[in-house]
Amino acid sequence: MSLIIQGGRIIDPVNGRDREGDLLIEKGRIVKVGKTLSGDRRIDAKGLWVVPGLIDMHVHLREPGYEYKETIETGCRAAAAGGFTAVACMPNTNPVNDNGAVTDFILTRARSAAVSVHPVGAITRGSGGEGLAEIGEMAEAGVVALSDDGRPVRNGQLMRRGMEYAGTFGLPVISHAEDLDLCAGGVMHEGVVSTRLGLRGIPSVAEESMVERDILLAELTGAALHVAHVSARGTVMRIREAKARGLSVTAEVTPHHLTLSHEALLEYDTNLKVNPPLRTEEDRQALIAGLADGTIDAVASDHAPHNIAEKEVEFDQAAFGMVGLETSLPLLLQLVHEGRLTPVQLVERMSVAPARILRIKGGALSEGEAADVTLIDPDLSFTVDAARFYSRSFNTPFLGRELKGKAVYTLLRGKPVYRDPVMKDRK
Repeated sequence: MSLIIQGGRIIDPVNGRDREGDLLIEKGRIVKVGKTLSGDRRIDAKGLWVVPGLIDMHVHLREPGYEYKETIETGCRAAAAGGFTAVACMPNTNPVNDNGAVTDFILTRARSAAVSVHPVGAITRGSGGEGLAEIGEMAEAGVVALSDDGRPVRNGQLMRRGMEYAGTFGLPVISHAEDLDLCAGGVMHEGVVSTRLGLRGIPSVAEESMVERDILLAELTGAALHVAHVSARGTVMRIREAKARGLSVTAEVTPHHLTLSHEALLEYDTNLKVNPPLRTEEDRQALIAGLADGTIDAVASDHAPHNIAEKEVEFDQAAFGMVGLETSLPLLLQLVHEGRLTPVQLVERMSVAPARILRIKGGALSEGEAADVTLIDPDLSFTVDAARFYSRSFNTPFLGRELKGKAVYTLLRGKPVYRDPVMKDRK
């Protein structure tokens, strides 16, 4: 039985499409893209954007080990509600994904999930920074990248060897760039706000110095380096320079770093405690500019669920991180409404680039390919409500905030995995 998505604005940068049209799906694949197509079933997409399924290349699904915060099932349901058809999950689980057995467990649990799951393997054993993980074993099992995300690889020689092994298996290395000695127990950006609040700060140089080291190691080894959650203006500058030198360096930024600055922490909201921290307005503007000009390739949520007990404590004691799968797209759409990004750029940063960087399928509405499709209503206003979250956790500073634009229909291989209530009246 065929399905036609009819009359939407098809935004497909890979195939050079940005026009109204129809999408015909049969047996889970895109059969034809055109106009006045017909099918057995129909989705009215008039006024909606029809885009390649969004891909979040940086999430924490917490399973195995921390299922009280999130599970693969609940995290993937949240992803589908956010318009994502694929996610890459970081290895800082318990046990850490540092061997083929853990990778197999994740992929087995993900077989019935709402979206595709691509595990990221650890660079070092237990992400402890003292010896390489079972990289070949994990590559054979199906990891798409290597990272000790949540911790930096402090030993430069070990990071070099990790990059060399990653290159052998064609895997990108995702850098969590943080000099722990410079961080010195900090809990927010080091600046006038941290001084005013009496909180220990984390200087931008803690990120910038490690990014510079990893760029030099990437140049030495020829590795594909991806810099996670960029937060500082100086980091954007260093990545821009590396790309100008022809190095294989890519980067991502989170919606919260694009949306908020350290000024937001004046009320001590622990949901704003993230790592790397929210920085200055100057940094935020540099991140937006870097995303617009392509210096920063992708947007990733860094979805980091925590339960109430880990957040409703003193700021110093609270866990770092916020959930983001269900708010990422709406927050990025604000930049479109402000004229800072075009719709095509949004799709490139949230679908095309993640697929390219991770070397996975997706990011295009090509005939013959799997029908992973997201329908977006750019003008639908809604209030962020924890009661409507699919995630097991709701540690977000955006609760109660009115946003404009969201995913209203998500299809994985032609199968609906999320439909917003506003779509029930469409025939």
